[in-house]
Amino acid sequence: MKIALIQTDLYWESPEKNRNYFEQKIHEISEAVDLIVLPEMFSTGFTMNPSSVAETMQGETVEWMSLLARATKRAITGSLVIEENGEFYNRLLFVFPSGETKYYDKRHLFTLAGEDKVYTKGDQKLIVDYLGWKICPLICYDLRFPVFSRNTESYDLLLYVANWPKIRTNAWDTLLKARAIENMCYSVGVNRIGLDYHGYEHIGHSQVIDFLGEYLITPQEIEGVFITELDKEKMYETRKKLDFLNDKDQFIIQGL
Repeated sequence: MKIALIQTDLYWESPEKNRNYFEQKIHEISEAVDLIVLPEMFSTGFTMNPSSVAETMQGETVEWMSLLARATKRAITGSLVIEENGEFYNRLLFVFPSGETKYYDKRHLFTLAGEDKVYTKGDQKLIVDYLGWKICPLICYDLRFPVFSRNTESYDLLLYVANWPKIRTNAWDTLLKARAIENMCYSVGVNRIGLDYHGYEHIGHSQVIDFLGEYLITPQEIEGVFITELDKEKMYETRKKLDFLNDKDQFIIQGL
C-alpha cells in the first residue's frame, strides 16, 4: 500500500480555506497512492471553541472528503470537529474511495489544554479493513497510552494524526517508534507545522516507521507531501520469524 502524508500549516478556524488548500495539495499528487493522511483537526486547527466551527456528519467538510475520495479514487483520513446529539467530538474520519465513511472519536482528551471540558471522549476503538490491510487510526494524545493502542486485533498499521507542539517533539518521536516496535506494525504520524492561534509552535516531524523501528520517512520539518510504500508481506514474514506478538499479555480495558 502506498501512503501520502500531508504536512502543512493550518488556517485557524477557517474550514473553507483549509479545504481549498488540502484539495489543491491532493490534486497535485501524481503518484498512484492508496491513502492520504491529513493532520488532527485539519479544517480548523486544535481549537477549544467547538461551538463556532463544529459541523455535522452531513456537513460541508464530511461531504468534501467523500467527494474528493471518490474523485481521486483514494482513501482520505484526518480528524475534525463534529457535533452530534448536542455534544462535540474530535472525530477522525476514514473515507474510502467509494465515499463510505467510518469514524473514530478521540479516546484520550488532552486535559492540559482543557479538551476534556468541551469535547466528549470516544468509547470505541476502530479497526479499518482497507485493501487487505487492518488499520488502527488514533489521534494525537492517544499516542501516550500504550495499553489502548496495544495490538490485540493483529492490525498492520497504526496511524496517528496530530497537532503536537514543538516543545514535546522528543516525546512524539520516541513514542511513535515505541508503538511500532512493541506492536510489530507500521507506525505513521502526521502532524502540522506553524504557529497556532495561541502562539504554540509546531514543527511537524511527520514520519513513517516500520515494524522493527526503522524509518521509511524520517521526521520532516518542512511543508510538503511525503510518500512511501508499505510492504505487508515483509512485515508478516518478520512477525512469523520473531513471534513476539504471540507472547503478548491478555487484558480488558474498562469503559470499552
